[in-house]
Amino acid sequence: MFKKKECVAMLLAGGQGSRLYALTQKTAKPAVQFGGKYRIIDFPLSNCVNSGIDTVGVLTQYQPLVLNDYIGNGLPWDLDRTFGGLKILPPYQGQKGADWYRGTANAIYQNLEFINRYDPDYVLVLSGDHIYKMDYGKMLAFHKQKGADCTIAVLDVPLSEASRFGIMSTDEEDRIFKFTEKPKEPDSTKASMGIYIFNKDKLQSYLEADEADPMSSNDFGKNVIPAMLAAGEKMYAYAFDGYWKDVGTISSLWEANMDMLGEDPELILNDESWRIFSRHYSQPPQFIGKHAIVTNSVVTEGCEVYGTVKNCVLGAGVRIMHGAYVKDAVIMDGVVIGEGATVNYSIIDTDAQIGAGARVGAQKEDGVEIAVIGTGVHIPSGAEVFPGEMIS
Repeated sequence: MFKKKECVAMLLAGGQGSRLYALTQKTAKPAVQFGGKYRIIDFPLSNCVNSGIDTVGVLTQYQPLVLNDYIGNGLPWDLDRTFGGLKILPPYQGQKGADWYRGTANAIYQNLEFINRYDPDYVLVLSGDHIYKMDYGKMLAFHKQKGADCTIAVLDVPLSEASRFGIMSTDEEDRIFKFTEKPKEPDSTKASMGIYIFNKDKLQSYLEADEADPMSSNDFGKNVIPAMLAAGEKMYAYAFDGYWKDVGTISSLWEANMDMLGEDPELILNDESWRIFSRHYSQPPQFIGKHAIVTNSVVTEGCEVYGTVKNCVLGAGVRIMHGAYVKDAVIMDGVVIGEGATVNYSIIDTDAQIGAGARVGAQKEDGVEIAVIGTGVHIPSGAEVFPGEMIS
């Protein structure tokens, strides 16, 4: 017999992440490395435990091996609980056959049994591909204060960028009266962050109705949210004003890493009041060689730097050899950059090797695209990888 929980979180982590190309060829997007020692999924999981939410279902589907191995039993996030805790929820064989998750709403629908075993009053739905620090407890308090059926977290964006998002139009009480997916002429700048709180019974009834509609895309933004609005349900927008970035593209992933750097960084991860937890393996201290030059960079444990590193994020165990020059780059765990190699404006995935004298990318300037090297790739000595090129 399971004890009742006030709120259960459902973390959507099954997307293919096709816009990250080589970085997600062998792994799910939430398992992509970030900030030297983290994975993208560390952020929503850490937000849950910091917000007092101790029951999290992680819905996996695409290339789940690395993600499942990384999550384990949830211990690094204090989610290894006897009752509740972290549970991995892949698609499964039921009485009516096996079925892949067909959309965000269908993924939650297929796991209603998991939700109902805890008999929660509220369900928090999250995405596994955003970098941010957020207290979901404050959002839940707002939801209860408003007597809402559904609350959607929103971020104020520039009007020039609003057409890239799902946009919420609200009244003076923050009640949503209109939702438009990527409007050509937006009448609001309140962009959906893909973070929802539902009253559990309302959510279940709308998911069941959505599942019964053969014409539905089984998606929250396209189907469930518009259906609730059309029915006159009480839906409110919760304003969030902290750092948030969707890292679903190569450029946004690079930008988010760079946001950690500088004298006044936008993204601060060494905040003891809101720790970002991760499953990082023990590494020796980093070593900076006698003739090395390192400026404005994040250097994770286990790194050896003998060359020049400027404006970079280095993952654990990275080796930058003598005479190598690395600038404006995101270098993930275990990468070796050979003697005399040059790496500019690039993302190099785990365990790749850049041969001696090789050249990857180009100086960052307008119109220049990010070069990407996939996991385990070996770039031969003296070879050249052009700006915007992706090798996997």
